[in-house]
This record gives sequence, C-alpha cells and structure tokens, in this order.
Amino acid sequence: MLTDCKIFVAKTAGFCFGVDRAVKIVYNKLDNRNNVVTLGPIIHNRNVVGDLEKRGCRAVELDEIKAGQTVIIRSHGVGRSVYTELKRLGADIVDATCPFVDRIHKIALEKSQEGCIVLIAGDKNHPEVEGIRGFCEGVSYVFADLGELKEILSSLSEADRLCVLSQTTYNKQLWEQCTEYISDKRADAEVFDTICNATATRQEEARELASKADLMIIAGGRNSSNTRKLVQVCQEHCRTLLVENADELKEMPDVKDLSKTRFIGISAGASTPAYIIKEVQQAMSEMLNNVEEEFNFAEEMEKTIKKIHTGLKVDGVVTAINSNGEVVVDIGTKHTGYILPGELTDDPTKKPEDVVSVGETISLIVLKTNDQEGIVQLSKKRVDAALGYEKIVAAKEEDAVLNGVVKQVVKGGVIVISNGVRVFIPASQAVPRGGKLEELVGKEVGFKILEVNEARQKAVGSIRAVEREAREAARAKFFETAASGDVIEGEVKSITDYGVFVDLGGVDGLVRKMDLSWKRIKHPSDVVSVGDKVTVTIKDIDAENGKVSLIYKKEEDNPWAIFKDKFSVGDVITVKIVSITSFGAFAQIIDGIDGLIHISQIANQRVDNVADILSTGQEVDVKITDIDYDQKRISLSMRALLPGDSEAEGEEEE
Repeated sequence: MLTDCKIFVAKTAGFCFGVDRAVKIVYNKLDNRNNVVTLGPIIHNRNVVGDLEKRGCRAVELDEIKAGQTVIIRSHGVGRSVYTELKRLGADIVDATCPFVDRIHKIALEKSQEGCIVLIAGDKNHPEVEGIRGFCEGVSYVFADLGELKEILSSLSEADRLCVLSQTTYNKQLWEQCTEYISDKRADAEVFDTICNATATRQEEARELASKADLMIIAGGRNSSNTRKLVQVCQEHCRTLLVENADELKEMPDVKDLSKTRFIGISAGASTPAYIIKEVQQAMSEMLNNVEEEFNFAEEMEKTIKKIHTGLKVDGVVTAINSNGEVVVDIGTKHTGYILPGELTDDPTKKPEDVVSVGETISLIVLKTNDQEGIVQLSKKRVDAALGYEKIVAAKEEDAVLNGVVKQVVKGGVIVISNGVRVFIPASQAVPRGGKLEELVGKEVGFKILEVNEARQKAVGSIRAVEREAREAARAKFFETAASGDVIEGEVKSITDYGVFVDLGGVDGLVRKMDLSWKRIKHPSDVVSVGDKVTVTIKDIDAENGKVSLIYKKEEDNPWAIFKDKFSVGDVITVKIVSITSFGAFAQIIDGIDGLIHISQIANQRVDNVADILSTGQEVDVKITDIDYDQKRISLSMRALLPGDSEAEGEEEE
C-alpha cells in the first residue's frame, strides 16, 4: 500500500470554453431538432462522439450533407468556402466555432484584404489551421516551429507586409521563441497573440505540476492537438503517459510498478469531459492500493473540487471575455463556468469589459449545472440585484438619493437601473407635464425611493422629488444671499408679451419688456429665445412673495450714456429722418436716440407741410440746439445752418 503517494489534478484540466460551448450547442440542438449532424467530430474524444452517435447525431464530411439537415460547425471552425457550399446544399447551419477562433478568422480576413501575407503558427493539417487559411484572401503560410519560420521569412521580400498569428492551441514557449525572432528580423510585421488563454494556462499549470511529479497522466484524444502539446510539455520534466480513458490506464505496463512513485499529476486536453478525468483519478487511486483510503484521497482533492448546486453562491475568477459577450469564469471546480450576456448586468449601456475584467474575482449565483459535461451556468446580475435591493431598501428608510441609468420607456413611466435593480419611475415622477420620457433613455439620473415591495423585490422611485428638493434648496439659498444689483446667470424659461421669465436655479425672475433692450422692440422674442443662457442684473427682490425683477439690458449699452459722452449743444451732425409729423420731423442721431426738428427749424421761410421738404430715410445736416436729459428730449435745427439766418444767429448770441 503506497499511502505516501500523492495524486494531484490540474485545475485547468478538461473542457476549454470553446469545446464546452460547442458540445453544449450540440446537445441542445438534439433536444429540439431532428436530423442533426456535425461537420467532422465535434471534439477529439471518442467517448463523447460515440454518445452523440447513440443519440442520432453523426459526424459527417461535407460531401455527405443533404438538404434540410442541421449541420453544426465544430469549435475548430471552417473556411469561408465551406459556408458557401453548405448554403448551396440547403443545410441549416449552426455555427459552434469557438469565439477565440472566430476572432482569428476576422484578423486573417481583414489583414489579407489589406494585402498582408498571413503567417500561421500551428499544424498545417489541423482543421483549425485549415479553417484560418480558408479566411485568407491572399498568400498564407503555416510554420510548425522556429526552423520552418526562418525558411519562410528567407523566401519573402522585405517589401512584403506580414501578419503573424497562431493556432489557439500552439505551444506558448515556441510562440515566444518565434515572435522574438520576428521582432528582431521583421519589426514591421503585425503580430497577434491568438493563443487561447485557457490553452496557455493549461500548459503552464501542467508544466509546473510535471516539474514536481514522478509521473504525469494526460487524459485526452490522440488526435487532439492541444492534448499532444500537453504531453510534450510534461515530457520535458518527467515520465508522461497519454490515455484516452481509464481502461487504457489499467492495461498499461508502465504503471504496474509504482513503488518509487511519490507524486502523480493528472491533466487533460480541452476535449476531455469531466467524467473521464474523474475515472482516471479513481483508477490511479485503485492502482495505488488506496481503495480503502478513498476518503483520504477525496480530502486531498477537496482543496480543488467543490460540490455545487443550483442557487449556491460562489466566488469565481474571470478567465476570458469572448467576442459574443459571454464571460468565462473559474469557480475552483472541474466545471467550465460561464455567464451569458443577459446574466451579467441589467445596464444596457455597459459592455462586458465595463462590468468585469480578466483576473477579477466576482460573486456569482449558480443557475444550472451539468456534471456530465462539466458545465455550470452562472449569474452576476442576480447577486448584484440582491445586494442592490438592500441598498434600495436602505435608501427608502434613510430618504437618500440614489443614482441610476434610465434603461427604457415602459407603459406609464421609465425603468431605471441602480445597483443592479430595476426601479420603476412613473411618468408624473419622471418629467414635467408635456415632457418626453424618451429623452431620458440612456441618461444618468438621481432619484428617491417612494415605495418598496420587499416580498416581490419591486421599487418605485421619483426623479422629480430630487429635482424639487434641489430647487427648494437653491431657492432658499438664493433669497438668503441675493441682493439688488447682483449680476447673475440664468436661462430663459418662457416668453410672454410683457416680458421674459428667467430660471435662476430654483427661482424664476421676470425681465419686463422695457428692461430687455434700450431699443424699441415689438416683442420680447425679438431679443431672446427660450433656452438662451443670459446674464441679468437683479433690479428688485420681494422675498416675502418670492418675486424677483431683473434687467437684461446693459448700462454700457445705454444710448443716452453714449450720446452724452459723444455729443453736446452746438454740434453739427448728420441725422436720418425716421418719421414725419404735422409739427416737424424726428431724426435718428444714434441707435436708440432721436431728436426733433421742429417745423420752424426746417427752413428760412414758412413751411406749411413738412413732407414737402423732408421724407423718411432722408439724411440731413443739423445743429443740436438743446438737450434735456431729464425729459430725454433733443432739439435739432436745419435752419441754423442756412446762410443769412439772423433769427438763428440771434438765438445763438442769446
């Protein structure tokens, strides 16, 4: 009995996200469709493929497909021409291409269309590499190692534009060697690190485990590229065996004598289901004569294996965010945990990258488990909602203001997302009468909780309650601090025939028509428009009645001040006739200032009709003969400028 021999299983052993997703898609389609086939084996695992065949799902080649079949494209992906042929054959395509592989397809297509030669690190006969090349519209090459890369580069011209990427399961150490060489020889090349994070992590963990182990067992299909790479990585450090299942392990002569073995490590390729890994663990335990100490073995594994069930709250580490918004999470079990986009957040304005980041530890709720396939579906938004609802209840009790984003307009109001909770805001509590709810969508707003229903975890809030409180506070502060003569900023709120109402921030002030402009205006709208930002002067404050009178016209624009500064009695000036009366004519001196030319001051002789001599718009020279600033009157004379005007001369001498 080898009680001192330890067995450890790599945490990352087994299904990667892409394979996990592809297998799940197949089983789901089998539940609701007939005549389902996969284009090639869905994964490199005979056990899974055999189970699918028993359920009626065969792996077929392209030339075997018939019209009407549901054809599932495996996680390795296929070239563009295959999609075209499937459509021509009349197949119903279900694309289970791994999101990480799909990203490589997009890069290969985009860069080849730009004229780049695409260099791919990987196995040229692997389906994934064949699919990548199928998206290259120009020249492409595949290299297995640094030696092949050097040969390819030596055959290319310095003028060739290069794009370098890799198969998702390519050896990380080899990739680093190749990219270092490329950066040295062709610094202009565009290099994309497309090795799957899960693959790199699995290889690194297997390497670390192998460096401590006397024996490594790798479980996986012999046709699996990433499984073979795990074997290569581990062989550098210790004796390594590749098995497809536990039965093979029991038949291997290499594991008959384990007398000197003290540490056994187990890892598995991305196409290996969790149940096969567990069978290998159990077989190894039995071969070590540890059957009666099975629970001791379980205690060792308890460090890395946790029992999970629907509704359990767990913590997980984000390992990847794929292109379709799904988030992959490590929850410390042999399951691949994932969060669908709809279970990540209720905030429509946020992308997955805004909510979580790779390496971050987050709290989650288990929604669904599938131990056979090693899958667990998780939700972050439900944990957030539970915690968020506690904050909602506390805000109601404390009469506190919450912040949230308006998600959508619904019947009778809007939905605001705050702390992961949906809060209903009635229309009357969201916008003023006549306001448009649609204008709130996507905006961050402050609101208060009016009522909560803890049994149903529902809440009703009010945006206007916050606005009213803000206005009341601003109003109180205004009347405490404002004084006549203060110059303040405001916004034109409404316009009437007699003036303009300006929002001063909690208080509305009135600018009467006479205080809008020094000029004659027909209507206040000639001067300002609703929504204009204006600077006004407080004319008068009636705090008791809450009224504020304002002046918009500026003293520096006062035409009388301008006139007084520029003109005096005796000045000869040119004026424009603006109106004709029976007793004379009014002439504009400057904008806003008119003077009167009395009928007696138009000519030397008697004038019976002013219009016989003057007309509106006519410009004439006059002398300023009198200014009455109190009455705002100016007297002008044309006659004073005529030769021989003794009467005018006598008036001047006086």
